[in-house]
Amino acid sequence: MMLLVRSVFWLTVAYMVIKPAVELPDAAALSAQAVNAGTRIVAEQIQSIPCDSLQCVGGKAVLAATIATPAATAPSAALFPLPRPRPATAS
Repeated sequence: MMLLVRSVFWLTVAYMVIKPAVELPDAAALSAQAVNAGTRIVAEQIQSIPCDSLQCVGGKAVLAATIATPAATAPSAALFPLPRPRPATAS
């Protein structure tokens, strides 16, 4: 009985928090903002490293160049159909 009461309570709380007509934020936009903010913070930290040698300056330049390039994204279309078709011999 207590299990049923707890379940009803938490389902009611969840319904009140996530109502059917609630506009949810765009996940792609939030993800892009988070990646941009993280990249900016890392770039600032790299620039704040004191350098006195050519090797250090070169390393900072390489790191800054790799951070500036956009991250590799997954292909928009799958390379093969999902689920893959079964071979004719399997039937």
